Amino acid sequence: MTTVLLMAVPALQELVRVARSAERLLNTLDRELPPTLDTLRRTGSEVTDLTDELQQGVQSAGRLIGQVDEGITSTRQQVKTLNHGSRSLWVGVQAAWRVWTRPSPPKRPRPKKLGHRRSALTEVRPPAPPDNRPRETEGD
Repeated sequence: MTTVLLMAVPALQELVRVARSAERLLNTLDRELPPTLDTLRRTGSEVTDLTDELQQGVQSAGRLIGQVDEGITSTRQQVKTLNHGSRSLWVGVQAAWRVWTRPSPPKRPRPKKLGHRRSALTEVRPPAPPDNRPRETEGD
């Protein structure tokens, strides 16, 4: 038994040394672990906040893309309308140019009016101007 006790003393000393080392480790963990856990909680909260902001940013970008798409669609429609209007304007300018540069047709005699003719008696004509030219004689 003495031998067992002599052999147990170094083992007990080693056990005391391990217990002190474990106590120091637990004290260190007790000091360091709560601030680390608190930092991890705050980091998790910040990551959640950033995720929410990122999601809102993506939704906002999606709305902006939708507005840009609507603007592009509207612009396309306006360009089509403008293209049609400019084509119509060009056709009108060409037609006007052809009419303007076309030689004028010969004048046609005016058609006689059908209907009631005025009486020569009721028609008032201005007197003819006097003829001041010398008269020619037949014998000259």
